[in-house]
This record gives sequence, structure tokens and C-alpha cells, in this order.
Amino acid sequence: MKRRSLASAVAAAIAIPALGLGLNGAASAHTISAGFYAKHTVVLDCQGHARVRPGHYTLACADGNDYLSGLAWTSWGPRLASAIGTEHVNDCVPYCAVGHFHSYPVNVVLWGSKPAGPGRQRYTKITELYPGAHPPYVHGQPATFSETLYP
Repeated sequence: MKRRSLASAVAAAIAIPALGLGLNGAASAHTISAGFYAKHTVVLDCQGHARVRPGHYTLACADGNDYLSGLAWTSWGPRLASAIGTEHVNDCVPYCAVGHFHSYPVNVVLWGSKPAGPGRQRYTKITELYPGAHPPYVHGQPATFSETLYP
């Protein structure tokens, strides 16, 4: 994906959830100021370990039936991180133990912030944008999916 297209997709990924959540200026200012003063920004994995620019990230911690791999980070900053990679989703048909994994190209955006210790903050939200085929639980064009990351 061209950098200009990724930048547009990232901007849309941030704007759409923010509008839907009804964030006001005060909440946004808090998020920005928390990120501005943090020395390190991390994302927590399933076990609560802080990771910076992980190449692999599990989305379904309980069973591992949804994960990201081959993550190539194009940005990693105090307010936003973006990567291109592949999502692997188990169709769980007829049930997860014998289901099949399907792969989808995905653009990943990490955003939102919360303190994670002295001089450190962590991303709290993830948005996945699918430039082509996407998992069946995502509807609409362009296909996107957002969720809150682990506490």
C-alpha cells in the first residue's frame, strides 16, 4: 500500500472511532498530553508484557484463534502507531479445535493512551483496516474493525 493511502486510512481510522465515541476536547487534550510527556510507548501482550514494534501480536488471548503476523511498523509514536501485516483468523467450523485459519492482509493502527508506569504509556485501542478480502465479521467498505486492547 502506498504511504499516502496508508496515511489516509490511518486518519480515517482515528476520526471515525473518535466521532462515534463522542470525545470532547478535554478528553483529547488529556490523551495528547499523556503521550507527549511519556518517554516510551508500548503495547501490552496477552501476558501483560510491554512490547515495542512487535512482529507478531495475538488478538484472541484465550484461544489464539485470531492473531497478527509479519507486522512491519511504518510509525510508532506517542499517539499513534501503524503497521502492515497479515491477520490469521480461525473459522472455528465446525468448532475451533478442527477449524481452519484464513489469512487477510491488514493495516493495523494502535491508538489511545493510558499510563503504563513512570515515563511509559501504552496504546489502548486497535483498528484493523482491510484493503481487500476481510473476515466475515467485518461489514462495509472500507472494511474496518476496532476494539479495546487488554487492560
